[in-house]
Amino acid sequence: MIVEICANSFESAFNAQQAGAHRIELCSELAVGGITPSYGLIEQVVSSLSIPVFVLIRPRSGDFNYSDAEFKIIKKDIELCKKLGCSGIVSGVLNTDYSIDVLRTQELVELAKPLPFVFHRAFDLVPDPISALNELMTLGVHRVLTSGQESSALKGLELIQKLMSQAKDRITILPGGGINLENAMQFKEAGFNEIHCSLSTFLQNTMPTKISMNSAVHFNEYGKSVSDYTKIQSIIKLLH
Repeated sequence: MIVEICANSFESAFNAQQAGAHRIELCSELAVGGITPSYGLIEQVVSSLSIPVFVLIRPRSGDFNYSDAEFKIIKKDIELCKKLGCSGIVSGVLNTDYSIDVLRTQELVELAKPLPFVFHRAFDLVPDPISALNELMTLGVHRVLTSGQESSALKGLELIQKLMSQAKDRITILPGGGINLENAMQFKEAGFNEIHCSLSTFLQNTMPTKISMNSAVHFNEYGKSVSDYTKIQSIIKLLH
């Protein structure tokens, strides 16, 4: 079973590979659901790792309906990832009603070629996932990352299984969201060939801090979330 690790730093990506992960989805800022990592981070990870590195292309947090300027940034970042030798692109665009923006997503799929294109968890916001999956298959999307439109993939397992049945061999359904050592086997037993996990540990900064650097969002900004070698190694052994 393929285990993809969502890595938010070079340390996380390196830990994942050393622990036996099969693929990386590289991003930054997991606290907001992930955004596009920096040029330097992408280059360092791709040049240092031997396993495939897929890169999340999302120019900001928030919704998935983008301005013309933001869409231009997305396309520039995809071109950059191709030049840097990335293995795949993870992205997607929605309309204001949360349906798939077919035209823009098609443009990204074509731009990403020959790299495979993964439609990310914006899929979990679409009003009609069955129709949306048909649209993505028609567009040539290779993989869909989904929690089954629930807060965790385990809660959404019923829908994810329906999507897998609908997909057949035309597209890969990648369960993701809260998958861990305790529930991973349920996905293997359900017939999935791949899972997406973060398996991170939060490392608290022990140095005292005087002020906050954020204005409105309240989270512990001075610690860091890092992919946990032991957790990843354990889940690899379990699913082997």
